[in-house]
Amino acid sequence: MSIWGKVLGGVAGFALGGPLGALMGAFAGHVMVDKNRQAGRARLAGGGGPFGAFGIPDRQAAFTLAVIVLGAKMAKADGQVTTDEIRAFREVFHIPPEEAEAVGRLFNEAKRDATGFEPYATQIAQLFAHDRMMLEELLGGLFHIARAGGGVNQAELQYLRQVADIFGFDGRAFERIRATHMGGAVGADGDPYAVLGLKRDTADDEIKRTYRKLIREHHPDTLIAKGMPQEFIDLATQKMATINAAYDRVAKERGLR
Repeated sequence: MSIWGKVLGGVAGFALGGPLGALMGAFAGHVMVDKNRQAGRARLAGGGGPFGAFGIPDRQAAFTLAVIVLGAKMAKADGQVTTDEIRAFREVFHIPPEEAEAVGRLFNEAKRDATGFEPYATQIAQLFAHDRMMLEELLGGLFHIARAGGGVNQAELQYLRQVADIFGFDGRAFERIRATHMGGAVGADGDPYAVLGLKRDTADDEIKRTYRKLIREHHPDTLIAKGMPQEFIDLATQKMATINAAYDRVAKERGLR
């Protein structure tokens, strides 16, 4: 079963309760939600709390559900809710044709839901509190959705800033994430230092250390081990390419080896 099927089949959200569980209840039916929630509590009973006890399959499903829900809330952010957002979402994340209709229904359910995005973002931040890179990759997924919908407008950018703040990213970290995903960051007019989260007067040794750290943290194998679904790895690969291109440009300018 694909990760989309696992989410739609009720694997994600139930053991956590909260806004994610409530949304899945509205989507999938309260009987199934209650059953899965009880099973989740039993599974987590001896595991050191609801977040620390999550296994990789649960974390993958929760990550995917988070992208769907926060992506749907973002589609509402500029007040221009159209079918383009769902189409862009499907294109970016390569949803299998047999799952596309159901994912679209869940996307619409989250979009119609009267709850603001803040409770969902807060619950997701708690879920991945010890995996900052997962939260960063989730933000990256939201940037991709916004870009695929025709570019990141001001309302969407403000939404992304607010989500990043809830996730615990300060302004400097957000600007680095933004530079990595907004496109053109390492082109002739872009700033490769912004992609690396550095200033232009940073010492050579610090640039090298930062580059190695970013590559290690954002390597697809590292993210898969933390629970990022395979279906999202294309995004991580693109991000790695952007980081490499930024460093290559800086290294060329400085004559680094």
